[in-house]
Amino acid sequence: MKIPADLLTGYQRFRDNRYSREHRHYRQIAEGQRPHTMVIGCADSRVDPATIFDARPGELFVVRNIAALVPPLEETGTYHGTSAAIEFAVTALEVKRIVVLGHGLCGGVAASLAAADKRPVGKFIGPWVEMLSPIRDELLERTPSSHGETRQKALERLAIQQSLNNLMSFPFVSDAVDQASLQLDGAWFSIAEGKLQWLDWDTGTFGDVEPIAARAPSGSG
Repeated sequence: MKIPADLLTGYQRFRDNRYSREHRHYRQIAEGQRPHTMVIGCADSRVDPATIFDARPGELFVVRNIAALVPPLEETGTYHGTSAAIEFAVTALEVKRIVVLGHGLCGGVAASLAAADKRPVGKFIGPWVEMLSPIRDELLERTPSSHGETRQKALERLAIQQSLNNLMSFPFVSDAVDQASLQLDGAWFSIAEGKLQWLDWDTGTFGDVEPIAARAPSGSG
């Protein structure tokens, strides 16, 4: 069996390091998974939820797609990969939280903006990012003179909020939220700076997440 050299090297590092240190943990989670959080993230190779949150195997249930989009409830058709993952996470795994994780320089969001200019974006990518067209068009109308980078960042954040709204279109999600057994959160990650922003539901804005080590001691003036 011939495995690509770079993948073989990575697998060897995994066996020599992580698995060697955590083999008991792997044997425990082999009996079943109980992740506390579902992360809906972008397929972008630079934005790995497990790396960003330094999660151990079994802690996060992750689904990744172009632009970290959640489609609205749709019961027609056959293939609903993201919707199926959400259903499994909420109804079978009973996760306590769903985080929609967007990021800077998102190619899927850029494709949505390109589609607005009638530029080709791909046979399958185009229909997928069409989900963003209502909020994209409203943004373009509202900010006709904005710089391209400013629009990109704004749409990245709006896409997160739209996905959170779409999550609530699933009855099993809205019921769990109403019963306070499930919490929905939005986050945005800067690749270059390695910084995370979190959605404040009260203001509808994203603010920097301050690492614990950088916070002032309790009671300090």
